[in-house]
Amino acid sequence: MAAAASTGRERYRWLLLLAAAAMLVAWLVTGSGGDDAGDGGPTSSPGSSSSSSSPADDAPSTDEATDAASGLPVVLLADLPPEAARTVELIDAGGPFPEPAHDGGTFGNREELLPDRPMGYYREYTVPTPGSDDRGARRIVAGDDGELYWTDDHYSSFSRIRR
Repeated sequence: MAAAASTGRERYRWLLLLAAAAMLVAWLVTGSGGDDAGDGGPTSSPGSSSSSSSPADDAPSTDEATDAASGLPVVLLADLPPEAARTVELIDAGGPFPEPAHDGGTFGNREELLPDRPMGYYREYTVPTPGSDDRGARRIVAGDDGELYWTDDHYSSFSRIRR
């Protein structure tokens, strides 16, 4: 019996080691895999800001890789599919939305990937996917303070949208 318990513990240790290695690889690929611009690397400097160029020239995708408030990656609205820009226009206008039974509904943040806010703070909106016969996986989540978040994998990951 002691040998069986020892084998179980050994298997558990190997599984933990494997999980840790997988998380390290994922972090290297997504967390630091070549996106050094946001941490003061060679493509940015602490003094570089929009003071020497117009806001359109300051692409957050290179100078602001991570949103300071949420810790999420930043994506420019212009870099998203055109359907996302149209959805933002509808959000700004108050509708009408393509999925009235769902759009504007409360997003519960059960995944806890967005900043912690009271229930009802976030609203979700469908971003149509051409060729899809259902709502698809693309959404924009809007916060009450006007911030916007993009997901194209049905809430498995988010990016902060910069207009």
